[in-house]
Amino acid sequence: MPKSWFLRFGLMIGLLFLYIPIILLIVLSFNDNRSVSVWSEFSFRWYGELMRDEQLLSAAWLSVRVAFISASFAVVLGTLAGMMLARFGAFKGRALFSGMVSAPLVMPEVIMGLSLLLLFVSMEQMLGWPEGRGMLTIILAHITFTMSFVTVVVQSRLVSMDASLEEAAMDLGARPAKVFFVITLPLIAPAIVSGWLLAFTLSLDDLVITSFVSGPGSTTLPQIVFSSVRLGLSPKINALATIVVAIVAIGIICAGIYNARQEKARQRDEQMAQQGG
Repeated sequence: MPKSWFLRFGLMIGLLFLYIPIILLIVLSFNDNRSVSVWSEFSFRWYGELMRDEQLLSAAWLSVRVAFISASFAVVLGTLAGMMLARFGAFKGRALFSGMVSAPLVMPEVIMGLSLLLLFVSMEQMLGWPEGRGMLTIILAHITFTMSFVTVVVQSRLVSMDASLEEAAMDLGARPAKVFFVITLPLIAPAIVSGWLLAFTLSLDDLVITSFVSGPGSTTLPQIVFSSVRLGLSPKINALATIVVAIVAIGIICAGIYNARQEKARQRDEQMAQQGG
């Protein structure tokens, strides 16, 4: 019993440490006073100011577009990489391939950002593409490091999944492509959705790598926020952060509901299969 109380107390302290700053940020976004230390009255003033700030809105829209495109491509590439590592066994070059896929997970962001910058500069000199640094280079950089996270999520799901279902479908004459789209893809759909949300969040939040590969006219939201903090934090940032927190929370809730329904459907199918057997 004492051990149980100690664990609960530690969990409570950890959650408070994580969420109290976010709660304070949300509360201060409704403060009419510019000072974060003085509460005057409840107001939506800074949300109105935010809607009139074209620079912030433009940066936010750019970040959302970059995150959406990067996450979508990262899901495709990460799923293919996860399939290779989980289903293709010991092929030649597996260790090298696995190391290259996992490298962005442990590589410092400064090193990765610098290496990507040098790569883009070299490619522009030799091939003439990409021309300068902008949205395209940011997307390519984000795909590079977010696909590693998607690969880990999808590979974990495939490893824990019963491969006999795929084997049974192939024994009945189904081609590999049909097995993947009819059997494998629906079963790993929760992992794909989770991987997409993770990649989207990481891309939306990235600052270090983006700072290396961005250029004039391609300033993302984290860069704007970082610059604002150094010059003096505006309450408009609190309002913007509150909106971002709300959007992410809604996305997480929707993903949780989807995963829960998929898990219930899977358990129901397994029970029916056992009863039929």
